[in-house]
Amino acid sequence: MSFRKNVQDTHISEQMKSVHGSLISILSVLNRPRNDEKMIEQAGIRLDRALFSVLVMVERLGPIGVVDLADRSGRDYTTISRQVARLESLGLVKRRANSLDRRVREAVISAEGKAMTDRIDAARERMADEVFKDWSKDELDAFVKSMRKFADALEEATLGGS
Repeated sequence: MSFRKNVQDTHISEQMKSVHGSLISILSVLNRPRNDEKMIEQAGIRLDRALFSVLVMVERLGPIGVVDLADRSGRDYTTISRQVARLESLGLVKRRANSLDRRVREAVISAEGKAMTDRIDAARERMADEVFKDWSKDELDAFVKSMRKFADALEEATLGGS
């Protein structure tokens, strides 16, 4: 089989390097502990930073099993299981048996947890206002649409390939 490089391949290669560099920049910002602390502070909530992302993921993705939650967060199952148990003890999530497989325990947001993530969302929006202050409505609309399309395609390629 012949592997020939053409102009299109080179262009895509450079674009993918740029996309990858952008993703590294985004993830570097999102993974900084100070940013979670700032979000918690802006939301006016009291929550351990380690539990913050787990709570938000349960609200966005729930009901969700602990194994899936651990896989999506890149953390160990036992760590996530302890964190979900802690969120449950705080009344922020509930655990229940999966409706299709009673052996699987899944986490779902509680009313109190939803109220907390609503405050987090409001703080996130205030912080995003600063990031997007110089963007036009059309630019922001195009970005949101492209980001969703990218995320969906990435998930499909990843889940389809596993």
